[in-house]
Amino acid sequence: MSTSHLPPLSSNGVFSVSSSSLIDAPREKVWSIMLDFPSYKEWNTFVRSQTVVDASKQLLPDQTPAEGQYMSISVNMPPTLEEAGMFGKSSAFVTVTTLDPTNYRVAWCTAGMPRFLLHTERWQALSVDEATGKTKYETIEVFGGILAYFVRFFVGSKLSVGFKAAADTLKKRAEEV
Repeated sequence: MSTSHLPPLSSNGVFSVSSSSLIDAPREKVWSIMLDFPSYKEWNTFVRSQTVVDASKQLLPDQTPAEGQYMSISVNMPPTLEEAGMFGKSSAFVTVTTLDPTNYRVAWCTAGMPRFLLHTERWQALSVDEATGKTKYETIEVFGGILAYFVRFFVGSKLSVGFKAAADTLKKRAEEV
């Protein structure tokens, strides 16, 4: 049984959503796919768009993520490659807090909102599964603040489905490309 390679979360939350997947591809390849945000629209049924932006949410010419940069994330709930209806989309504005290619970990937190209202912390990590030698993808997002109770009530189960879809489609992409 392998252990998690996600670091301890710095936030105490109201709830969390997580997923994982064993991927039959090298970590370097999976890492490259994870950070190739422009390609998400081709394969990621949950995160349909993830772009590097400035503080005013304007797209930056260089889409290479770095610590301290902002990202705009758009998701489909339920996950689909098709255009989601008006109530099937959600978005987030976040700041990249960790980009650690040596340990294959990336993290971000909510930006532009008072922490007492809503705070999220999302981690994604890749490791080598000791039992199989495959790449283990793990992700978790912790939701805190007053609005986290509403997020959990209204879309908590949809987020769980979305995280699983993101892990499954990352696996499929890495194993096919």
